[in-house]
Amino acid sequence: MNNSTRTIVVVVNFNGKEFLDKCLESLQHQVFSNFKTVVVDNFSHDGSVDQIEKRFSGVEVLRLKENIGFAAANNYAIKQAEGFQWVALLNPDAIAEPDWLSELHIAAEKNLKYSFFGSHLKKQGSSGTLDGTGDVYHLCGLAWRRDHGVPEKKICRLAGEIFSPCAAAAMYRRDIILDVGGFDERFFCYFEDVDLAFRLRLLGHRCLYVPDSKVDHFGSAIAGRQSDFVVYHGHRNMVWAYLKNMPSSLLWLGLPQHIIVNLAALIWFSLTGQAGTIFKAKRDALLGLRKTIVQRKLIQKNSRVSSEKIKKIIATGWLLPYLKNIK
Repeated sequence: MNNSTRTIVVVVNFNGKEFLDKCLESLQHQVFSNFKTVVVDNFSHDGSVDQIEKRFSGVEVLRLKENIGFAAANNYAIKQAEGFQWVALLNPDAIAEPDWLSELHIAAEKNLKYSFFGSHLKKQGSSGTLDGTGDVYHLCGLAWRRDHGVPEKKICRLAGEIFSPCAAAAMYRRDIILDVGGFDERFFCYFEDVDLAFRLRLLGHRCLYVPDSKVDHFGSAIAGRQSDFVVYHGHRNMVWAYLKNMPSSLLWLGLPQHIIVNLAALIWFSLTGQAGTIFKAKRDALLGLRKTIVQRKLIQKNSRVSSEKIKKIIATGWLLPYLKNIK
């Protein structure tokens, strides 16, 4: 087999019994074969991984003694994957089409200027609705999935550059993840993929959307789309990612909008019954600023990309059309 395409597929699981079997079955039917599947179990208590190794030959299960989060669990597997050139991430509530991995590798071979890749996500259980075609990042610090909720038949996206892949189904060169220290484990989960992409971007790496690499994705099936858990981590981490990564000239340019977005989130979630959660998220974001500033100094010191180039790959339009994405 070609060592240059040797790939580890990492599936981070936490109580995903309802979904995990279908996810792993989809990996058994991949056209591309030069890969190994590793399931990192974050101390599940639903028995979801008890029989995995018996039912799915060749799948390795790494059982953790506590729930360390999506970010740290991925890092744990990636660090151990010596000899693998590529890391593909797949959520347990995602079902990959047979050519998912092969299309990612075809894209990587044809597009050498790109070093990480995003998939075409369809909403599982819906009739032709998209879950996303890559992540958009805005000057204010918001991020969202492009084309989320749009009927697939209305969209004809060609392969093209995106800011970030959704880590529910993505592929990265392993060496570039290691170069930036992996996912930020403080994030635990949510927004960690956008943060990683931003740090990779600042080193000059580029991300490509691959329209033929398709996955059906339930999306927040385990945590719940607007649960307190999701709201807390997403809105705390959004602040940290912005302050860590945004180049100084763009940070000051976008700061008024960043403040507006945070105030809007406080109002919105208070009106929808999650005041305690959203205020705790923003409080903890502020309490973590000292560590964030230390990280920022190192990230900006090592940056190899100008503010002008970053500005070209983020959304900078008037904020109001994007306020819907605070939810």
